[in-house]
Amino acid sequence: MSGVVSYLGGGKARIERPALEERPALRWLLIGLAMGFLALFLLVPLAVVFLTALRDGLGVYARAVSDPETFAAIRLTLTAAGIAVPLNLVFGVAAAWLISKYEFSGRSLLITLIDLPFSVSPVVAGLVFVLLFGARGWFGPLLSDLDVKIIFAVPGIVIATTFITFPLVAREVLSVMQAQGSDEEEAALTLGASGWQIFRRITLPKIKWGVLYGVILCNARAMGEFGAVSVVSGHIRGETTTIPLQVEILYGEYHFAAAFAVASLLALIALFTLVLKHWVGWQSRRSLEPNTAAGAAVSAPAVRGAAT
Repeated sequence: MSGVVSYLGGGKARIERPALEERPALRWLLIGLAMGFLALFLLVPLAVVFLTALRDGLGVYARAVSDPETFAAIRLTLTAAGIAVPLNLVFGVAAAWLISKYEFSGRSLLITLIDLPFSVSPVVAGLVFVLLFGARGWFGPLLSDLDVKIIFAVPGIVIATTFITFPLVAREVLSVMQAQGSDEEEAALTLGASGWQIFRRITLPKIKWGVLYGVILCNARAMGEFGAVSVVSGHIRGETTTIPLQVEILYGEYHFAAAFAVASLLALIALFTLVLKHWVGWQSRRSLEPNTAAGAAVSAPAVRGAAT
C-alpha cells in the first residue's frame, strides 16, 4: 500500500504512515474486541456444553447418548434431513437455473417466495401447517377420511423442515450462476447442444462447489431446526422427537447432564459442518483463481463437447 509523501526542506521526501492503514493501537483494539466477542458468544458456550455433558463421567454420557429415545430422535433427525435436503437440492438448482437463465413474468415474485422462510418465524410456519393439515385444519377432514396423518407425525416434521430450509440451496446456487454468467451455455446452444447436455457438461461443473456449499448449510439447518418442528411434532417421545426436542425434554425433566450430552451431538455436527464449509469455500476460491489461459483451454473443449 502506498504511503503519504511529505516533502522536507532541501527537496527530501519522507514516506509517512500509509493513508488507509489504521494505527497499531486501534488495530489491536479492534482485533481484541472481535476475539473477545467470539470467545464470549461462541467458544464459552461451546465449552460449557461439553464440560457439562462430561461432568458426571463418561458412563453417564454414554448412557444418555445410547438411550433408546435418543436413538429414536437421532434416527428421526437423519430421516427428516435425508428427505428435506435432496428435495431442496432439486428445487434449488432448478429454481436457480430458471431465474438466472430466463426472463419471464413473475420472476420477482418467485425470488420473493424463495426468500419467504427467511422472513417468517419458524413457529409461525409450524402453526400454518397445523392450520392446514391439523384435525381441524383446511385439509383435516379429507386427510382423516383417507386415514393420512401429517401433524404430530413424521410427514409433518419432514414438511416443516423442508419449508424452513428450502431457500438455502436455491440462494447459494443462484448467486454462483449469476456471477458466472451464461456465455458458455449460449455458445453451446448455438452449436446444437441440448439443454441436458449444456447443464451436465458446462453448468454443473461450474456450480458444483456452490451446490455442495448450499447442501452443507441446508443439512446443518435441517438437523438443528427447533421452532417449526416443535409445533408440528406433538413431542411424542420416541416417535416425533428430533435431537433438539429431545434436548428440551431432558432439560425440562432436570436431567442436565443427559440434556447436554445429547446437545453435544448437535455441537459436534456444527463443528464438522464448519470445517466442511471452510474446506468447500477454500476449494471454491481455488477454482475461481484467475487463470485466463487455462480457462480458455478448458472452456472451448467443454462447449464443443456439449454439442456432440
